[in-house]
Amino acid sequence: MEFWGLVYLYYILYVFSVQLIMLQIRTPKTGRAKREVEKRAPKIVETGKKTLILHGTKTSQVLNTVLTEIYHLKKDNAVKYTRRNDNIRPFESGGETSMEFYSLKTDCSLIVFGSHSKKRPDNLVIARTYDHHIYDLVEVGIENFKSMVSFSYDKKLAPQIGSKPFFAFIGEGFENLEELKHLKEVLLDLFRGEVVTNLNLAGLDRVYVCTAVSSNRVFFTHCGLRLKKSGSVVPRMELVEVGPSMDLVVRRHRLPEDGLKKEAMKIAPELTKKKEKNVSKDPIEGKIGKIYMPDQQVGIVPLPNKAKGVKRERREAKMKGDTKKHEVKKQKLEA
Repeated sequence: MEFWGLVYLYYILYVFSVQLIMLQIRTPKTGRAKREVEKRAPKIVETGKKTLILHGTKTSQVLNTVLTEIYHLKKDNAVKYTRRNDNIRPFESGGETSMEFYSLKTDCSLIVFGSHSKKRPDNLVIARTYDHHIYDLVEVGIENFKSMVSFSYDKKLAPQIGSKPFFAFIGEGFENLEELKHLKEVLLDLFRGEVVTNLNLAGLDRVYVCTAVSSNRVFFTHCGLRLKKSGSVVPRMELVEVGPSMDLVVRRHRLPEDGLKKEAMKIAPELTKKKEKNVSKDPIEGKIGKIYMPDQQVGIVPLPNKAKGVKRERREAKMKGDTKKHEVKKQKLEA
């Protein structure tokens, strides 16, 4: 027993030293290394979040299929590890260190971890990270799973890899219950891909439908989108289930700490718009502005004694008088 205890201790020290070597800061010496460092640097407008898929000590066949199909849905922006991880235990102190290490190594901000046990069968943990530290966690159980292979449909309707999806959240639980509100945020982050401002309607080919069945159960399905003529500008949409389909039973969830949440929600100063003073916007009238004028103190302002019209009459009379004098002088000279 002492021998194996020493072996285990040496193994822990070896893993710890390797992690220290991986985490130490090194100055890039080649152009390629500099470009990789610049990709990981903070940006004003961040790119799409990468997803890391990990396996626990034991996984079932259903869970392996779920992880594979999640990787297929996010194939353009995901990393999958097939090796078993014994030292990952979410929701436990010290059990999330390896998740943070793999997140830093692969530059992934989303982690999907699958494990199977008698207490928690077909267990799926979805974690979000901030600065490669665990931000929040949601643990769900997989039930009534149907893979993509079990659905028969026209292959022309199969969604393309990298396309932007629609999301439909059906049920009041997503607005009232804390567990389902948290699950909604995590699912949106996991499947929405890169955030865009404009979207081409012809490129929409998939919809994720989430239905709140009860206070802790959500029916999740993936559908292909078919656009048909409707006689108007907006086409008629039909949904064709393409899979996967499953029930997500919320078991545990952990919200982020207030300090970490405040740090993660900061907005870059370059993105904040300066407020225009005395300007407001109305949906009907549009842009409305206010102009402030000082009070006109009529009693204090000095005014001329005579009106402008009187001055003009005097000028005209003066000019007429000059012309008469000029005529009189001419007459005298002629005489």
